[in-house]
Amino acid sequence: MRFQKFKLLSFCVPIVLILGNTCNASNSTSTSQIKTEEVKNNILTGADQTEKYIPLLKGKRIGLVINQTAEINGTPLVDTLKSIGIDIKAIFGPEHGFRGTADAGEKVGNYIDSKTGFPVISLYGAKQAPDKEDLKNIDLMVFDIQDVGARFYTFTITMARVMQACADNHVPLLILDRPNPNGNLVDGPILDPKFKSGVGMHPIPISHGLTVGEFAQMINGEGWLKDGVKCDLQIIKVANYSHDMEYILPEKPSPNLPNNLSIYLYPSICLFEGTAISQGRGTLFPFQVLGHPLLKGKYAFTFTPVSIDGMSKNPPLENQLCYGIDFRKQNQENIRKQQQLNLKILIELYAAFPDKEHFFNSFFNKLAGNDILMQQIKDGRSEKEIRASWEPGLSNYKVQRKKYLLYN
Repeated sequence: MRFQKFKLLSFCVPIVLILGNTCNASNSTSTSQIKTEEVKNNILTGADQTEKYIPLLKGKRIGLVINQTAEINGTPLVDTLKSIGIDIKAIFGPEHGFRGTADAGEKVGNYIDSKTGFPVISLYGAKQAPDKEDLKNIDLMVFDIQDVGARFYTFTITMARVMQACADNHVPLLILDRPNPNGNLVDGPILDPKFKSGVGMHPIPISHGLTVGEFAQMINGEGWLKDGVKCDLQIIKVANYSHDMEYILPEKPSPNLPNNLSIYLYPSICLFEGTAISQGRGTLFPFQVLGHPLLKGKYAFTFTPVSIDGMSKNPPLENQLCYGIDFRKQNQENIRKQQQLNLKILIELYAAFPDKEHFFNSFFNKLAGNDILMQQIKDGRSEKEIRASWEPGLSNYKVQRKKYLLYN
């Protein structure tokens, strides 16, 4: 493949170069892992297009912000780079760790990776971003992590913190872009700055409809880095991709998103982490079911959360029989093409739950990005009324988003 010319994007100064392109009712169902298939529509991730970025790495001291999703045709990116002699100084690991095995929210420490011998610096433990000492011997940082397009999925937050560190320490950042499997879903309330947290940093809706490369451009272009600094950013675009394409992830992006159905449902179902309702953590089909013991008699489907190594340790409602809803019976293609978050199910389960006082917990407002949605559900507001309250913020965001799109 021939090199393409650089395209300069003026809104991402100083420099933004875009380079071409246990556990159904009886916990007996086998796990439904993300499958590896022929690349549909010949989609090539940024990492796949080695001829476009390897020349940028040679002769430089490299830092990698990666996890288990950073791969090239099933081979970890770090192994490929090591095999051709790229000088890797450190690996920086996000939530779930460099190998993607840590539980949600579990703090991870620093260590030496036994396979590669490289030092791994955790960005989800004692610190959340590289510091000056971490970056002093690095000439170029590389970011390659698969995202799923939800505001509360923490990888874009990690990316923003890395961008800040790179900008502050004058280290350029190269992003190997990947498709957003929810790239055509743009919906939800815009984050109220009062509710900025580790699961929501920027004034965007719950489902933002951006790849990590596009998100990085927005961070730069909207001046969201502290003190108005800009990250010296380069992006290797995904080839042969548009936002409405189906993309079968070759590797699960985190322990509890084991297949594409869970990923399509995640922007809607993750809100239930701020409630008493189980989202199926502790089963082999997390984020594909919802339930609670107190819903007995209202729903026939059942499941029992248990501890599962590598997925969920001591999950909510552990060893309790939950009654609820099984989304696996629904049409996956219809869910993939959804244009809106599933508010109906939040309204329905609140209405069905007998202990209204204990339905919501303190985490819900952080996930929602405001304190309005919870009150609207409690007040019995209709879906139409709730959606109307998201305007004009949501429509304004859609206009803002268009400035940073790299793909149709």
